Parts: sequence; structure tokens; C-alpha cells
Amino acid sequence: MFKALVLNQADGHTAAAIETLDESRLPAGDVTVAVEYSTINYKDGLALTNAIKIVQQYPMVPGIDFAGTVIESAHPRYRSGDKVILTGWGVGEKHWGGLAEKARVNGDWLVPLPAALSTRQAMIIGTAGFTAMLCVQALADQHITPERGEILVTGASGGVGSVAITLLNKLGYRVAAVTGRPEQNGDLLRSLGAQRIIERAELAQPAKPLESTRWAGAVDTVGSQILAKVLAQTEYDGAVAACGLAGGMDLPTTVMPFILRNVKLIGVDSVYCPYEKRVAAWQKVAELLPESYYAAASNEIALEAVPEAAAQIIRGEITGRTLVKL
Repeated sequence: MFKALVLNQADGHTAAAIETLDESRLPAGDVTVAVEYSTINYKDGLALTNAIKIVQQYPMVPGIDFAGTVIESAHPRYRSGDKVILTGWGVGEKHWGGLAEKARVNGDWLVPLPAALSTRQAMIIGTAGFTAMLCVQALADQHITPERGEILVTGASGGVGSVAITLLNKLGYRVAAVTGRPEQNGDLLRSLGAQRIIERAELAQPAKPLESTRWAGAVDTVGSQILAKVLAQTEYDGAVAACGLAGGMDLPTTVMPFILRNVKLIGVDSVYCPYEKRVAAWQKVAELLPESYYAAASNEIALEAVPEAAAQIIRGEITGRTLVKL
């Protein structure tokens, strides 16, 4: 028997409840994991509040990532006792996820826990931190070096943004952080490595086709109007790594930044990222994040507190990472 947060839907309304389930309820998969930690991500917030249709079938155990210990394995890469991480692959949307004491998944979706990390630290990083590492690497691949100039991070107080700031600072970049609550989040963002705090309203006005250049590159988690503004302000031969749509799925821009300034817009996907790239990103983020990050950028809750935390993340009231201890 194991405890899980289960979503059910009736008459268009989603209800979340803590249930005690038999292991026979676990979905198909060749690796069973005792989940030690999961997290609350923006996608989880959407799933629990049904703000956007994220869950593909019911009942569903949400939770798009987890870390824990292998209980049983028929996969050649893993055996009982191995520490593992899972992010992406539709878990928590199409396949039961991490907000449960046990999970059964396809072993190809897992990566080994880096030796430098505990399962708790891995989930403080979580999907958000893994995505942030992919974004930072995407900028580096485009030769956006610290010498090129300032890097903008939008949605800076969220999970991806907070890790991106920390990683960029560790690599020697000057970072400007965008937040809608500078008075509330400014001190934390500075402690993570942001040299400058920019109020979101400054970037919320409609973008001109081209504006005065300000950024050598950017990590954007918001999309829509903010991303359009960032593109219009990116320097010649700059790059923007885009990984989120908290502000909307539209992009009200023109081709001008791309054809007159050679700006690159790089889409960053962490869901179906291939195994070798996943392992490399996890090793790199484990090396780069300082010990101080794990204390400064997260808070821990129990499974019972997840529904309220999900509502808070949709309202933009959560700063940093929210860790769920199973």
C-alpha cells in the first residue's frame, strides 16, 4: 500500500484527494521507485487547478518530477537500491507522476542521481533547474559569453528563473532579473546572483519592431508580450532561450530582430530531451550550484499541502522551489 495525491474529474471539475492505494494500481513500467521527494511546478499547478487542460486521462497522480530509490527493476540500466531522477516524458500528465510514495515508470525515462547530490537536492533542482541548465547551455552554445554583456532572466522568482540566475552568476555573467514583486523578491534574487532587479511592468508594454539594445542574451520563461519586448531589445548576434509560456502562448513580434540584428530565438524543451543530454545537464548543474543555493531557494511541504501550493503557484505567489517530501 502507498499514499498518493489522486486527481479525478466530474462534470468538468477537477478534485484532488489523498488516497491509499494498492500497488496493483500502479501503471505499466519496468522500474518501480520509492519516491522520496517531488516538487510543485507550474505544470502541476495547471493540472491541479484545471486552469489549462494538462491532464490527459483520469484518475491521475500529478507531479512531473521525482527522485527516489529503485525498489524493483527489469531494466538493464538499473537495479534495486539505485538512486534515480525522473523529469518530463509526460509523467504527471499522461502517466502517473511523482506526488505519491511509489511510482512505476519506463526505465528509459530515468537518469542516475549524480554522486554529488542527495535526492532532496535533486528535487530542489528538479525539472525547473534541469530546464534552467539547458537554457544556460543553449546560450553558451551560441557563444554568448560573460564578456558579451548583461543577461536578462524573466520570471526570475520562479523555479527556472531562480536556478538560471544562480548558474549564470556562477559562470561569471552579469544578470538582470525581472520580477513583478521587486519589493518582495528583490533581496532573494540578489542573494542568488542578480546584479540588477527590473520590474515586470517595464517590459509589459507592446514592443516596437526594434528597440534600443540592452541584452546580450536572455532566458525567458514567460513568452507572449514580455518575450516580444526582450527580442526587440536584444543586441546584434544575441540569443534568447525560451522555455515557458506563463504570460501566454502568443508571440506579438516581427521578423525585424532576426533579420536585422541576427538575433536567435532558441526553443528549449526538457520533456523529451534525449538521455545523453539529460545526464550531461544533471552532472553540470550538480557541479555548478553552490551549497548555499539549496537553503536559499526552496521550501518544503507535505503531500497534504500540495493543492494549496498549486493554487499559489498559478497566482504567482511562490518564490523559488517548492519541495514535496514523500
